[in-house]
Amino acid sequence: MTDQTRRNGAVWGAVGWGLGVLALLAALPWAARGRLPDRLATHWSVGSARPDSSMPFWAAALFPGLIWSVLASVVVLAMRRAGAEAGPEAGAGGGVSGWAVAGLGSGGVTLLGAQASIVRANLDRTDWRQAGSVTGGVVATLVVAAAVGAAGLLAERRAFGAPRPAAGGPTLEIPPGQRVVWLARASNSWLHALAALTGLLAIGVVVAALAGLTGRPSLSAAAASALGSVLILGCASVRARVSEQGLDVSFGPLGWPTRHWAAEDVESAHVERRTPWQVGGWGYRLSGRGTTVMLRGGECLVIHPSKGREFAVSVDDAERGAALLNSLRASRRSGT
Repeated sequence: MTDQTRRNGAVWGAVGWGLGVLALLAALPWAARGRLPDRLATHWSVGSARPDSSMPFWAAALFPGLIWSVLASVVVLAMRRAGAEAGPEAGAGGGVSGWAVAGLGSGGVTLLGAQASIVRANLDRTDWRQAGSVTGGVVATLVVAAAVGAAGLLAERRAFGAPRPAAGGPTLEIPPGQRVVWLARASNSWLHALAALTGLLAIGVVVAALAGLTGRPSLSAAAASALGSVLILGCASVRARVSEQGLDVSFGPLGWPTRHWAAEDVESAHVERRTPWQVGGWGYRLSGRGTTVMLRGGECLVIHPSKGREFAVSVDDAERGAALLNSLRASRRSGT
């Protein structure tokens, strides 16, 4: 998978996140319309439990969405422009800024948390001056937003920060005194989309619960959706790395968890064409053929460990990876 493909995926991911957050920001106040006053408390002084400013309902419902639309549009346009200027051969991120990704994630969480806190504070009040405090909700929102921003930075560095070997590097013969590394990545856009949908569903339920619109049973559904989203996301992308240490296969945007095989523990490696129908579907599959990480049909890097069952991962340039792994295995076992 090329850097240009990853940049395009990042842009479309940002667009999807932006639209999802916008929908939640707009829907939340209207879902509670019958339990809210005509004017909503929208501002609290620092350290005060009482509001000191308000907006009409329509303005309070519209204003966060406008702020988010401007922020998301600026970030997405900047990402597209940076990617276009970088060109298809650019590496090391190619203009897709980790700070932009982190800002978009933390900004969306901040606005959603603020909107939920405001709705909850105004819920079942006849006058905006009776609104409760938002301090607890704001503090929790900022903590979560900071965590989301940090995760975005880490994911961006994992995706674009790794070095790549030269296209014409050695495959079978390793020159004395030199170290050779083979890297390959693969991802499945449909699995990413499914993870995003289940994740947005979980976020929507949590935001509704924070706003006081739903009860604890809905939080159980949100937890199940969030767990499903994380599991799907972990199987939606993979990175394979062959080095002197052997084969490492890392999962998900954060490169965790990771499976490792030492070079001397691999009996053989080869390339084999497989389809999802042969291994039982997409993602991390267990079948009679062993374990297959299936993200797209086609060539797979297949290894036969000295202990355990066969393992395969669907990545591009698998032939070079298998050749290098076999060469490293032979070198380790011969003691050279």
